[in-house]
Amino acid sequence: MGRRLFKELERSYGFDEVAIVPGQVTINPELTSTKMNVGSLEFEIPIMASAMDGAVSPGFASYMHEMGGLGVLNAEGLYTRYDDPYSVLEEIISCPQDEVTEFLQKVYSEPIKEELIGQRVREIKNSGATCAVSFTPQNTKRMSPAAVEAGADMIVVQSTVTTARHMSNSYRGLVFSELIDALKVPVMVGNCVTYEVAMELMETGIDGLLVGVGPGAACTTREVVGVGVPQVTATLQCAAAREDYFRRTGRYVSIITDGGFRTGGDVCKAMVSGADGVMLGTPFAQANEAPGRGFNWGMANPHPELPRGTRISVGTKGSLKEILYGPTSKTDGTQNFMGALKVAMGMVGAYTLRDLHKAEMVIAPSIKTEGKFFQMSR
Repeated sequence: MGRRLFKELERSYGFDEVAIVPGQVTINPELTSTKMNVGSLEFEIPIMASAMDGAVSPGFASYMHEMGGLGVLNAEGLYTRYDDPYSVLEEIISCPQDEVTEFLQKVYSEPIKEELIGQRVREIKNSGATCAVSFTPQNTKRMSPAAVEAGADMIVVQSTVTTARHMSNSYRGLVFSELIDALKVPVMVGNCVTYEVAMELMETGIDGLLVGVGPGAACTTREVVGVGVPQVTATLQCAAAREDYFRRTGRYVSIITDGGFRTGGDVCKAMVSGADGVMLGTPFAQANEAPGRGFNWGMANPHPELPRGTRISVGTKGSLKEILYGPTSKTDGTQNFMGALKVAMGMVGAYTLRDLHKAEMVIAPSIKTEGKFFQMSR
């Protein structure tokens, strides 16, 4: 008799291991709608730029608004620690790779200037853009009211792993239901990868849930602490919680898959997995308009004791418009994400993103290599 295992492991799947099945009916891509809602806010495209200092500045948030999406500003980053964050950005960009983590720890040890939070929010609002800012849980209760007072339209509460029942030595931690009642703007929370935690977070009244632990190109959480779930499985889990919660309450919580994207095909697979939108970091750090000028680094990179990220050189691939809408001469799917999404919607007969959730997907571990001998040997 075989020995019983200490733990039974479930198989989980990432973007490279699945494929979307064509539909029985196809439609013209121009007939599709890619609108996304988060609470009371509506966006023309279901794409957000991640709250990473190398990807989103107040100016880049304005560009994202012009393109129909949303740029989330890291309200605990360089833009709220320094009156002139751009000179610090230049130093980070020019720092040697073997010294950069220590340098990041140094520059991010500068205290947050709370008056700069309101100033950065007003910069975004004065451009006419929707403003979303991100805080870590430990600072949300104290700092987010100032952001909302200055005009922030959405608060994003973001940490590597977020739960509704965080245990700490403090007398009273962050209570999401109280935060939502106090702020009176949509609140998005992340990051999460399981059905049970997603359901508990939705019960608190949040409007959006970020899905993903460790898949980002600049994140090393999976290597440092070994924690994470591949994005397709994580999205399926959290989307299942959303559907059950919606059937029971009639309240819809948007699922945003955050991290791990390289191509338009990845975006399409996230949507078929149940996402209402996606959050991209490194693809936008590759835009001409990005503040990192071809470099990107994670929010956990400057942690004073256990850095969980690294500065990466991602290069500059084109304008934000080309990355989102084309035209492109790239054949690898790294530009014209919206064109890819609309074509995929047409291939499966999905008029809306909710229709796209109904598309079939199969496990396909050879999807990237089948018949691609000549591409792979170049």
